[in-house]
Amino acid sequence: MAGQELVVMVGLQGAGTARSQGPGASSRAVGGEGVLSHWPRARRRETRQQRVVAGLLADGRSVVVDNTHPSPAERAPLVAVTRAAGVPVRAVWLDTPEDVARARNATREGPARVPEVGLAATRSRFTPPSPDEGFDRVDVVSDPVARGVPALLPRPVL
Repeated sequence: MAGQELVVMVGLQGAGTARSQGPGASSRAVGGEGVLSHWPRARRRETRQQRVVAGLLADGRSVVVDNTHPSPAERAPLVAVTRAAGVPVRAVWLDTPEDVARARNATREGPARVPEVGLAATRSRFTPPSPDEGFDRVDVVSDPVARGVPALLPRPVL
């Protein structure tokens, strides 16, 4: 598929990843929390996600994996799967201030709201994505929801 890629969304809970995929998102396979939530009690959910992503890439589809992906170790398996498929991989870091992400999370209801301990754990592991991890490109989007950006309008970092 021309233009095929894997996009790994990166950011704190409440950063705005779900709202930032914009028009055309339905034409891509969307993974991450969406994929993992289909198997809430499954063992080795990440391994299953990697198989699903590999299958979608093999079918010629572009894939967006929407999750926090706070550390290089958590992003590495997706980069590896994508490299094995011979497909470009891009990180999109939603650089939203922590206080803004926390405030957005506080407005969520029920299971959509992440407990404070979960927010702190993600923040403690967070490292901005880098091409050194194997990404072909890293885009940074500064708080797209607050700016009213209807879809990702990334600026390349490197």
